Amino acid sequence: MTTGAATGPQWINDLMDALGAPGAGIAIALENLFPPLPSEVILPFAGFAAASGRMDLLAVLIWTTAGSVIGALALYGVGALLGRDRTVAIAGKLPLVKVSDIEKTEAWFLRHGTKAVFFGRMIPVFRSLISVPAGVERMRMPVFLALTTLGSAIWNTLFVLAGYALGDNWTKVTDIVSAYSKVVLAGALLAVLAFVAVRLLRPGGGRRRRDGADEERPVR
Repeated sequence: MTTGAATGPQWINDLMDALGAPGAGIAIALENLFPPLPSEVILPFAGFAAASGRMDLLAVLIWTTAGSVIGALALYGVGALLGRDRTVAIAGKLPLVKVSDIEKTEAWFLRHGTKAVFFGRMIPVFRSLISVPAGVERMRMPVFLALTTLGSAIWNTLFVLAGYALGDNWTKVTDIVSAYSKVVLAGALLAVLAFVAVRLLRPGGGRRRRDGADEERPVR
């Protein structure tokens, strides 16, 4: 799998050659489901493909945004199917995780979920994962769709247009986004390490709420 000035990774190249702009949308949908896939390559390369006449620019913007929404809906469905009780049961069995921590996170999401879904679309890795708690908390679908579409459209448009403007030099965009991604992931790793350190130094139990069956609690 190689990346050059005129071609992206072969599977993305083949997908776009075969399907055009819908192929770019499928690639982005897969990127949402499997975060390690290279959105920082897919988007600017799609912009370059549009600049070279292989695809229509507006179609690329529409299809990549549609792909983002479809991928996010799939992960929302995962969260909704798991529900609160299963999620708490699974997380509660993990080392260093207390039910009280889960409940605090849940309360935070109920207060700030709309901001998290919107701005999360512009943060690597989290742009995919944020859909799961939205599904667990049963964020109202019209709100989820609106925030996901808007946030994804902003993110996708920036990088598609950058690739379109840079033409043969579109790979410069991937270098910038890769550096940004590394900074974000390094910050997340530090946060996890801090969490682990605090948990080891201050062990304690949590109390599980007895809510019975999952309730549909919309995040407004």
